[in-house]
Amino acid sequence: MKLGRRKREEAEVESSSLSDIMFFLMLFFLIASTLANPNVIKIMLPQAKTTSTVQTKPFILTVKFDENDETKTKVLYFIDSEKEPVGLTDLTKRLTTRRDQSFDAANPDNRLNVVLRLDKSLTIQQMVDVMEIGANLGIRMVLATDKTRQ
Repeated sequence: MKLGRRKREEAEVESSSLSDIMFFLMLFFLIASTLANPNVIKIMLPQAKTTSTVQTKPFILTVKFDENDETKTKVLYFIDSEKEPVGLTDLTKRLTTRRDQSFDAANPDNRLNVVLRLDKSLTIQQMVDVMEIGANLGIRMVLATDKTRQ
């Protein structure tokens, strides 16, 4: 007679697909978080009591001081949501290219709209320099502001 313990069968949970699910969830939340805030370059906008919104898809130009420059003399220009800044001469070339791409011969009054997101610590002259480039190229520039709290 064979006396011995019977082997008990233990319950097992397959976790091989769990890593795939976690990877897809991580991708979903990464993509959703970048779409939620397209203006990832953080700056303090000047405040205004009244603001209006632009209905068309604008071209966004962000201008700020270099955070590594303690003298606050180096100005950086970011086009749309690009991470790399461009120089002032490169900015003129890119704005010219965008203007030419958006030109509509059927509607010549429909000009390129550029939303200027300027850091509030910039000087008036630095703002005028950027707006002068737009005026010379025939581009409509709009200054972005934050609403004041009342």
